[in-house]
Amino acid sequence: MTGLSTLGFGGGAIGNLYTEVTEEQAYEAVTAAWQRGVRYFDSAPHYGLGLSERRIGAALREHPRDRYTLSTKVGRRLEPAAGTGDDLAHGFAVPATHRRVWDFTADGVRRTLEGSLTRLGVDRVDIVYLHDPDDHAEEALRDGYPALERLRAEGVVGAIGVGMNQSALLTRFVRDTDIDVVLCAGRYTLLDQAALTDLLPAALARGVSVVIGGPFNSGLLADPRPTATYDYAPAPAELLDRALRMRALAERHQVSLRAVALAFCAAHPAVASVLVGARSAAEVHDCADQFATPVPAAVWQELRTTGLLAPDAPVPAPEPS
Repeated sequence: MTGLSTLGFGGGAIGNLYTEVTEEQAYEAVTAAWQRGVRYFDSAPHYGLGLSERRIGAALREHPRDRYTLSTKVGRRLEPAAGTGDDLAHGFAVPATHRRVWDFTADGVRRTLEGSLTRLGVDRVDIVYLHDPDDHAEEALRDGYPALERLRAEGVVGAIGVGMNQSALLTRFVRDTDIDVVLCAGRYTLLDQAALTDLLPAALARGVSVVIGGPFNSGLLADPRPTATYDYAPAPAELLDRALRMRALAERHQVSLRAVALAFCAAHPAVASVLVGARSAAEVHDCADQFATPVPAAVWQELRTTGLLAPDAPVPAPEPS
């Protein structure tokens, strides 16, 4: 699909993922992304119980609505909660003012989207994803997907898709429905190429765009160290060792592991955009710098010969000499 910048802004971090991000920091992160040419912004009600949507909407309000692509998600409906405490059990450092209710019904999809439009301060979004229907596949296929189809036909949304941390069910949606785009988080990275054998070929065959989320596998590929996380949990020793070997290899060729990780995700012909979750302007600028850094062909060759990268995984074309 058109309209997606090759580097996108993922809104989870500015929803106070794990730790607090101030209003000023969140605004500066979104503004820095705009300054660096990012025109695709993704959020979800799940991220900070709506905080991410409010912050992205506020920061983008000064820009013409037709100049950027905005996506959000349905499947977790927010309901007011009377209790106290925080939302850290779900990963977000925000007050537990609401609770999440899994809801892929047609009514739930519409109500959830209405709430998102209010928080974002817009009258339409460009993409709506069914969010993490792993344990609700049949309801999402039976009720949620047809509801999104109707919203698309009515012109309420421009494109529809599914966003998940696995490739198998995404592949089923690609093959069995008429979605426009999928958001695949963490399953096509330097450390995990599960999507290479099912989702990406299916998406190419069906003309479905792929957005890659989690290009650093939640941190390990950004900064491999003993305390790093992999898919939001402590990194297993085997994967930490693999990431450290990759970093040493990259640095021998005067590039960062972050640059290699981002370039790899973007190289597959099915991939339209790579989402990075930044919590500050500095992180945004670093990601943009790394994304623009050419990776020497020798890096890809050595990754393959050392067995650190699948031989059939596409890599960027060599830079013209």
